[in-house]
Amino acid sequence: MAAIKYYMSSVTSSLAIKKKQQKIELTLDGHKIEYETIDVSKDRSKLDEMRALSGDDKAIVPQLFNGETYCGTYEQFLETIEEEGGLYTFLQLEAPAS
Repeated sequence: MAAIKYYMSSVTSSLAIKKKQQKIELTLDGHKIEYETIDVSKDRSKLDEMRALSGDDKAIVPQLFNGETYCGTYEQFLETIEEEGGLYTFLQLEAPAS
């Protein structure tokens, strides 16, 4: 099982959320980072779980966790992917050897 948990929704009318999810997926796939996709639209308890883990009872998708540890907001994700090794720092993963 992958250490990274990616909470998303396959059913959303929000174009902004769809674009955020797409950006995360393209970035993780592009760096060949394995992740577990958790679709909150298929199981309401997963939305509650995501909110409990993030410490925000109003949190919305997309959200990223390393195991049970919350990685940060989507905005923080965007900021860190621009930095050398920032994605791995954000996800609390060891960067691969060059």
